[in-house]
Amino acid sequence: MKNGPQTLRVACLGAGYFSRFHYDAWQRTDRVRMVGACDREQDKATATGLTAFTDLGSMLKMAKPDLLDIITPPPSHLAAIRQAVEHGVRAIICQKPFCTSLDEAGEATALAEAAGVTLVVHENFRFQPWYRTMRQALDTGLIGDVLQFTFRLRTGDGQGPRAYLDRQPYFQDMPRFLIHETGVHWIDTFRYLLGEPVAVYADLRRLNSVIKGEDAGYFIFDHDNGVRALFDGNRLLDHAAENCRTTLGEALAEGTRGTLTLSGDGSVRLRSFGDQEGKVLLEARAWPGFGGDCVKNLIDHVVSGILDGTPLENRARDYLKVIAIEQALYESDRLGLKIRELDSA
Repeated sequence: MKNGPQTLRVACLGAGYFSRFHYDAWQRTDRVRMVGACDREQDKATATGLTAFTDLGSMLKMAKPDLLDIITPPPSHLAAIRQAVEHGVRAIICQKPFCTSLDEAGEATALAEAAGVTLVVHENFRFQPWYRTMRQALDTGLIGDVLQFTFRLRTGDGQGPRAYLDRQPYFQDMPRFLIHETGVHWIDTFRYLLGEPVAVYADLRRLNSVIKGEDAGYFIFDHDNGVRALFDGNRLLDHAAENCRTTLGEALAEGTRGTLTLSGDGSVRLRSFGDQEGKVLLEARAWPGFGGDCVKNLIDHVVSGILDGTPLENRARDYLKVIAIEQALYESDRLGLKIRELDSA
């Protein structure tokens, strides 16, 4: 790619399991130039094929990126954002879960805002093509007045003593797991599809004794227009899919004039009220990358926002609402009560 005035210099922090989807997506993105990869393990950074670093400060000083993509676990986020701001980066993308707490995420957000740095959280599920299709269908009234949205998480990877060890072993040690690591995607997706909730309720449990956190449970969102959203998660069970990681489960959006169905192959179907059969709105296909190429879709969205000034979704300030809702869900489960105080301030 040519490096000109409309090209972003991009460096990445982290070269663990999920980072492969980031590096692949960046390599397929126009108007960017990859200038470095940093990881504590030299071999992992070198394996990206980019100029390799083991120290973030050195990479920021030598590679001089316009944008830093942070692809590391939450404990590293605040320090990495602080270093990037101090080294004058123009924009930062930070993986979810964003920081370790609402207070820490708020501090990171304030640091970026004070320096005029664009900070976007890499919450990519809203960029999956099936949810974009469902949002368009809801916005155009294809199913009438929406009454219910349900997602059933069935990853099928949580059974036995070796659960998660082959892919993301740190999952076993997370004290908060199902919601903090996985369900958070649907906190944001429900907001994207239905707007902000006015109350939440959660009932969580741990089924696999080898992990520290919860791996099954429910949460419910109440919206002020009467709509309810239900997340039904169980990482020990699977769903009908050749690859359970394509959609991670199945969804229904139900309204007065019809129902939208998301299947495990990524297809979306519309069945009109009273009909037995439906029609396909989004065909299943062999998507590149992860989850319908949502990593690439988010990256394209951010590049356009920075270079063209198009509106950005998932800015850190807005994403604080997701963290506040996550905290409310854990508090609801602890108390056994519906929570109505959801302020992110």
